[in-house]
Amino acid sequence: MPWKKPQERELNTHPIRAAVLRRSGGPLTIESLSMEGPRDDEVLVKLVASGICHTDIDLIDSWDETDVPVVLGHEGAGVVEKVGKDVREFEPGDPVVLSYAFCGRCRQCREGRPFACEHFWELNFDFRRLDGSNALEKSGVRGHFFGQSSFASHALAAPRNLVPVPGDLPLALLAPLGCGLQTGAGTVLHSLAVAPGEAVAVFGAGSVGLAAVMAARLAGAAPIIAVDRHPARLSLALELGATHVFDSRKDDVAACIAAIDGVDGLVETTGNGQLGRLVARVLKPQGRAAFLAGGITGPAGEGQRFLSVIQGDSVPRLFIPELIRHYRAGRFPFDRLVKFYDFGEINRAIDEIRRGDTIKAVLRIP
Repeated sequence: MPWKKPQERELNTHPIRAAVLRRSGGPLTIESLSMEGPRDDEVLVKLVASGICHTDIDLIDSWDETDVPVVLGHEGAGVVEKVGKDVREFEPGDPVVLSYAFCGRCRQCREGRPFACEHFWELNFDFRRLDGSNALEKSGVRGHFFGQSSFASHALAAPRNLVPVPGDLPLALLAPLGCGLQTGAGTVLHSLAVAPGEAVAVFGAGSVGLAAVMAARLAGAAPIIAVDRHPARLSLALELGATHVFDSRKDDVAACIAAIDGVDGLVETTGNGQLGRLVARVLKPQGRAAFLAGGITGPAGEGQRFLSVIQGDSVPRLFIPELIRHYRAGRFPFDRLVKFYDFGEINRAIDEIRRGDTIKAVLRIP
């Protein structure tokens, strides 16, 4: 047997299955790939599920076909399969939810604000580790999307990006807590810090917006207003805590909210410029608005605050267990948003999200 350098002997390679983006707009193709790792400071997770987020779909639609093919997915859940020799906090068999990546070393991370990590963009959107390496390089594909690339049978992650979760709950159900649901709920509870009795409006009743509606109810907000163009979603918003709903295709949203004396807090999830321009008109003086999709639209009024929010200013290790406790108590019934699909149905799930037929798609990965 030919001699190899020590680092080559120690390098593990794992066969995985992954949904690969090779064409702008899709479809994704499920392929067999080779993944290197885990490194000494990484964890290999056998995925059982992954949520599909609008960020995944935005990347699919905007991807440049001249670039290297990629594996998306960033709402993974699964079981730890293998840990690097420097990992102490996890062991094989541990159930986990995967969330966004952060370096753990910069000032913001050390101060307990990983959502503001100095390397957030590189670690989550550059499809590589911070040192520039890529565990899927031998397959001619890039991974590490949000530090995980969870549209796959396995994912590599740093331990700090994993959240241990109870073993008595369905892991597939918990997957979307890693991004969309913590973003919507965190925006209300952390970014806007909604107080009891404050009025809240949520523009967009998708998974992020409905998580914000449920969080507004948790915060004791009143009234809680949901705005969307899908009647079924508005009906569900009423069931989940909204006190008023308006159809943006039919109603004069600004006039309707003004008739309720405006709002103290607003969550804009749609990226719709027309709705975005209404924000300052419906906010009370000293009101604050959080923009989650696209840039801030229009100037704030006197005393108003406009915020661009990432991940709901949430610390996953703290907030995801909190949301699970609320779910167990019946106060955050996010299961009502979820529709499950087999992994092989990923393109159908994406199409149904685009049409607005599905609020939160979750892939079951065998």
